[in-house]
Amino acid sequence: MASNDPGWGSRNKNDGPPDLDEIMRRFSRKLNGLFGRTGAPRVEPPGNASFAILPVLGLVALIWMATGFYIVDQGSRGVVLRFGKHVETTLPGPRWHIPYPVENVTVVNMEQVRTLEVGYRSAGDGSPARNRELRESLMLTDDENIIDLQFAVQYNLKSPEDFLFYNRAADEAVRGTAETAIREIVGKSKMDFVLYEGRAEVAVGAKKLMQDILDRYHSGIHIVNVTMQNAQPPEQVQAAFDDAVKAGQDLERQKNEGQAYANDVIPKARGNAARLMEEAMGYKLRVENEAQGNSSRFSQVLSQYERAPEVTRQRMYLDNQELILSNVSKVVVDQKGGGNMLYLPLDKLMATTGAAPVAAAAAPVTTAPENTATDVQRNRDAFRSRDRESRP
Repeated sequence: MASNDPGWGSRNKNDGPPDLDEIMRRFSRKLNGLFGRTGAPRVEPPGNASFAILPVLGLVALIWMATGFYIVDQGSRGVVLRFGKHVETTLPGPRWHIPYPVENVTVVNMEQVRTLEVGYRSAGDGSPARNRELRESLMLTDDENIIDLQFAVQYNLKSPEDFLFYNRAADEAVRGTAETAIREIVGKSKMDFVLYEGRAEVAVGAKKLMQDILDRYHSGIHIVNVTMQNAQPPEQVQAAFDDAVKAGQDLERQKNEGQAYANDVIPKARGNAARLMEEAMGYKLRVENEAQGNSSRFSQVLSQYERAPEVTRQRMYLDNQELILSNVSKVVVDQKGGGNMLYLPLDKLMATTGAAPVAAAAAPVTTAPENTATDVQRNRDAFRSRDRESRP
């Protein structure tokens, strides 16, 4: 109340404080004047009615202060604005801010994963049917081929301030970034690489490039995953492309069958070759050892013959006679000995005679070596010469 108010000036300093009833009546008249009730008849409130307004005002103030309480859920952040300016970011839990219109708060869910479809739109009723968006899905590869590429992007938030202050439409920003990134990667790749072996690499490269673009614009968005849903040629050339793919698969199948056959035959051939080589080496060593043995024996016989020719000749004759006669079924009787008793081993002769035809029939026919026939002929000549020398 102004100091020049008559209610104040009409009282002396010793008269005490002003009358509260009078002050409330004047305040009510001013309120009525503000709300256009100046021409209405003035009704003076009772003396104690002014005291009922204070509790009402206090209750209104309490209600207004209570509107400043809010709760931030787990995984969310509360962004407090004071007259539109960012003041603080609150963590999960019960919080309070100065009520509206001084401050207001926006709770942002940081962990919610949002899914964005590029190149297609799923049906809203939960069915697997898809509506294709050719304007988004058709792309040109490095080898000048067109492919139909559909993929899904999953993202959440990593900065609530950037998300609120630097984004006007988050989904459209992510969609445009996804198209830019995937078209850049597909435009630098071959068609077969994108359709077959390189699908995972394309998705990983698109995720990295999208994150770089969004961070450059301070969008506060974090790309969780990029999933390739479908990659195929356009419908107009699908049949021809399927034939080409089938031919390529047949080629790979025949290559695999040929490789499997080679893997089966080549080890066997190598094993047979190794076995033949081992047998040849064994035969070579055996022949060499036999030749060396024969040469050594001949050298020893020659040295003995040079020392005692007659004895050596007689010994060679007897050895060969023993070798020849041990394989025949005849008995040689020396009549010059003059023995009265003649012993014939008939049992052994009969056993030898009976076993000889069976052994001859069972044993394969082999050709005697040339050196054995020569030795037999030489022994026979020596025997005849000695027989002639023994005659009178």
